[in-house]
Amino acid sequence: MITVSDVTKGFAGRTLFEDVNVTFSAGHKYGLTGPNGAGKSTFMKILIGAEETDKGHVNRPRRTGWLRQDHYAFDDHRVIDTVIMGNARLWDAISKKEEIYARGEYTDADNEMLGDLECVVAEENGYMAEPDAAKLLEGLGIPEALHEQKMSEIQGGLKLRVLLAQALFGDPEALLLDEPTNNLDIDSIRWLEEFLRSYSGALVTISHDRHFLNAICDRIADIDYQTIITYPGNYDEMVRQKAQVRGRVEKESAAKEKKIQQLNEFIQRFAAGSRASQTRSRAKQVEKLRPDEIKRSNIVRPFIRFAVDDPSGRDVLEMRNVSQGYDDLSIFQGMHLRFNRGEKVAIMGRSGMGKTTLCRTLVGEMEPKEGDVIWGHNARVGYFSQNHGEEIEPGYTVYEWLHNHKPGAQEQDVRAVLGRMLFSGEDGRKPTATLSGGECARLMMCKLILLEYNVIVMDEPTNHLDLESISALREAIETYEGTIFYATHDRDLASVANRILAYPEQGTLLDYAGTVDEYLAWYDKHHA
Repeated sequence: MITVSDVTKGFAGRTLFEDVNVTFSAGHKYGLTGPNGAGKSTFMKILIGAEETDKGHVNRPRRTGWLRQDHYAFDDHRVIDTVIMGNARLWDAISKKEEIYARGEYTDADNEMLGDLECVVAEENGYMAEPDAAKLLEGLGIPEALHEQKMSEIQGGLKLRVLLAQALFGDPEALLLDEPTNNLDIDSIRWLEEFLRSYSGALVTISHDRHFLNAICDRIADIDYQTIITYPGNYDEMVRQKAQVRGRVEKESAAKEKKIQQLNEFIQRFAAGSRASQTRSRAKQVEKLRPDEIKRSNIVRPFIRFAVDDPSGRDVLEMRNVSQGYDDLSIFQGMHLRFNRGEKVAIMGRSGMGKTTLCRTLVGEMEPKEGDVIWGHNARVGYFSQNHGEEIEPGYTVYEWLHNHKPGAQEQDVRAVLGRMLFSGEDGRKPTATLSGGECARLMMCKLILLEYNVIVMDEPTNHLDLESISALREAIETYEGTIFYATHDRDLASVANRILAYPEQGTLLDYAGTVDEYLAWYDKHHA
């Protein structure tokens, strides 16, 4: 159990949350939600103990696992040892044992210490530490061949998986995970869901993956109105409950305001007349009725709609005998594919299989090793790359950068698009060099909206977006009348697709006509 008592925290003159009292109980799995900037990561750091509160305190179990964000802190350690470090008491005992054994000659005190350390190792199930750590690593897609390597020798995306295994190791009483699905492919996410569903401690997780939250959470702790409100159920159930609560509060407030207005009108009419006692009575009623100020919700949702200026031809894209790869590594070979206008194509597969390579090949950033990529009549292709931040040049304001992509556009049209993507008022004057990852993503969406492409290719568009923005993007893909290809690990986003391009294994690109659920069922059947 984790107990939060009277916690207040502000940042840069703004109150994030005030006098928060909440308990995260064992046996329950809590999603910590709220839009970007609401304070989710700050609150998670407070739970971990890495961030001080302005007021209040947190009690957590001794064995609390959490997902570290410093990917370089363990570079000098083996992968397998990094995982075992998730149990600090066990790792301390193992390290002290090795120090004593390294001396070669032991004193009576050393022998007594070794006996005590062996007891700790036994209590913490240390004799199964390496097999248990290996099982976690393999479940998260890290092969046995990498377990003996140093952390400095593996790729950044794999480091995050090792740190996730570290958080899960040792059966912690509480588990704190900030964006655990980042850089995980769908297979690893599904494995993690199964693991967490069977976890018996108190789990608190931040995630922008709606499907993940719905799959594992039975409680949602939502940061809004400068506090944390806990709702029973998963994310979708919280959204419905929150809308009902907010609607009821606003309705009650409106009724009170109307009554106050009527009383004030009476007071103004008869304050100087013979009804002085009645006006004093009305004034007291006003004071009793005056509603407490409703703290403004921090939920702000963008409005994303990709319009099509001029439709493409019916035959949008043809791939003729296309092969792609790097040196001796094959990404796919001999692909013969046709795509028609209006298709929604999700590109799926494990990290490093070639989803980005396929996107870059489609838009012409990479030439295929063999074959031809042929776009059909009047196809106008917009591209949202995974490294989209690099495309937003410094030296401009947000408005100037967007307007430069369509110089003939009217100012009000450009500002309308910016406003829909939450760049309202003075935000249009922000220098592009100062934009956050989420702001860069939203500005790239503005470009796609303004230029009205009839074909869109998107590579991991949900990176840096909060749940509200991802939900808006899902609706935009669903209603888009053009043709869209998008690489994603987000199953909720992928569920809109009616065709799947997937990498079931290295070097193989599969064209599956159907939904993501149908594809995953097929995959499970053939890869059991």
